[in-house]
Amino acid sequence: MARAFIGFGGNIGDTRQLITDAIVCLALRSELQILAKSCFYQSAPLEASGDDYINAVIEIETELTPYGLLHVCQVIEKEFGRERPYSNAPRTLDLDILSFEGVTQNETELILPHPRMIERSFVLLPLLEIAPDFFLPNLGELKSYLPKVADQKIEKLPCRNCNCGEKDVYSPASH
Repeated sequence: MARAFIGFGGNIGDTRQLITDAIVCLALRSELQILAKSCFYQSAPLEASGDDYINAVIEIETELTPYGLLHVCQVIEKEFGRERPYSNAPRTLDLDILSFEGVTQNETELILPHPRMIERSFVLLPLLEIAPDFFLPNLGELKSYLPKVADQKIEKLPCRNCNCGEKDVYSPASH
C-alpha cells in the first residue's frame, strides 16, 4: 500500500457537493482507503478565469499504481462533467494527484510530485491541514513555502457536520 494525496477543485455548479460526492466515489473503491480529508477552502482563480474555486485535499492509502490512480481520477472527473475546452478553463471538478509515496517522475502524462503544488495556497493550506509536517525529498518541508503564497486570496470555509482536518478513516456513510 502506498500513501498518496489528491487535490480537488472546481468553480462550476455546487462545487462543495461535487467534491463531497467525488470523495464518496473514491471511498467506495476497494483499491484505496481514505485516511483524512481537509476542510473546504475558497480561493480566487490563479492563472485562470471564472468564479472563485472551492478546494480540498484528501490523504489515501492505495494498492493502485500512480497511473492506475490517475485513471480513476480522470474517470471520476468525466463522470462529474469535466470538460477541457482550453488550458485552465473553469471546471466542475478537477482531481490532481499531488504526491504518491516513493514516486518521483517527470512524464508527459503524470508528473509527481505535482509541479506547481508549492506555488498554490489552495493546495498548500488544505494539504498542511491534514499533514502539517509534510516533507518531500527534493522540496523539503512544504510549510516553508507558505510565505511565498501569502498574497493569494484564500479563505477556509466553515464546516457543516464534518470532521475535516482530522486523521481518521473516511467512510461514505459518515458524509
